[in-house]
Amino acid sequence: VQLQASGGGLVQAGGSLRLSCAASGRTFSSSAMGWFRQAPGKEREFVSCISWSGDVTFYADSVKGRFTISRDNAKNTVYLQMNSLKPEDTAVYYCAASYGLGYRETEYDYWGQGTQVTVSS
Repeated sequence: VQLQASGGGLVQAGGSLRLSCAASGRTFSSSAMGWFRQAPGKEREFVSCISWSGDVTFYADSVKGRFTISRDNAKNTVYLQMNSLKPEDTAVYYCAASYGLGYRETEYDYWGQGTQVTVSS
């Protein structure tokens, strides 16, 4: 699976962005997908994940209620809708694919290149 993340940018606090992750490869529809982020000087952290069917989702506490993960298997794309953005959401956001649903980086086999999200105060 090859992954291409897009949709990042500069937004003011309180604003919204939608990230997309386009996947190539026949195994996308059977893969769980996750979003992670890495802020400057910090380790990469889990943001959200979604099962292959889209029925099960998990969120980090820091984004719960503000971010929504979804997927369209017909388009081989997973999305991360980010609302009520805060300066602390500033990071490079990565999408990743896994054969199992989880929140650990080590559970993900394929990674996209990352897209920068910057939230100004």
